[in-house]
Amino acid sequence: MDVYEAVASRRAVRRFSGEPIPRETLERVLSAAARTPSGANLQPWHVYVLTGAPLAELKKRTAERVAAGDPGDEREYQMYPSELKSPYRERRSAAAEQRYTALGISREDRRSREAAVAANWDCFGAPTALFCYIDRDMGPAQWADLGMYLQTVMLLLRAEGLHSCPQMAWSVYCRTVAGAVLPPPGLILFCGVSIGFEAPTACHDRIDRAPLAETVTFIDG
Repeated sequence: MDVYEAVASRRAVRRFSGEPIPRETLERVLSAAARTPSGANLQPWHVYVLTGAPLAELKKRTAERVAAGDPGDEREYQMYPSELKSPYRERRSAAAEQRYTALGISREDRRSREAAVAANWDCFGAPTALFCYIDRDMGPAQWADLGMYLQTVMLLLRAEGLHSCPQMAWSVYCRTVAGAVLPPPGLILFCGVSIGFEAPTACHDRIDRAPLAETVTFIDG
């Protein structure tokens, strides 16, 4: 798959088939993703891949917490600034509106919106989940490296005919994830990534991107 095609076709898929992914495919993707650039070659990512019974058990335990009304664990990092300014505030609102509209969920349908959020912790039916950690001693530059690594993984997955959905939502129940993967002390869960083959019934919503002129400035000689 051409790299432009991989970028254009990558999106956060929220409905997967249960078709298993061969172990060798995952190893090929993650081995190649190790070539992601990182400052001073620190390679600050720590990855755990869950499939089968361990993933099913994690989904079950997390669903029990959600069903009990458990709001989650103390946050180890802030997902978004508490006061988003323009234009970021408007972009986030527009993205949420586009997503729920594509799912046929109205603004007033609180129950359906809550169910759509809860689907995160079933990995949207994906048979594989990747959990990405970083050492809490690392700084902003290393978190940027982590983002490059995850983007590389997601594009390589597209080259294999697979889809993914990156989910910071998993950090809300980081203690439950830690109980499943047993990370060493000092690591912070950044996100999970659901991985699988897209279900035929998946919604093909595409969230709009800002026009180039809003985010890029050319300074010509």
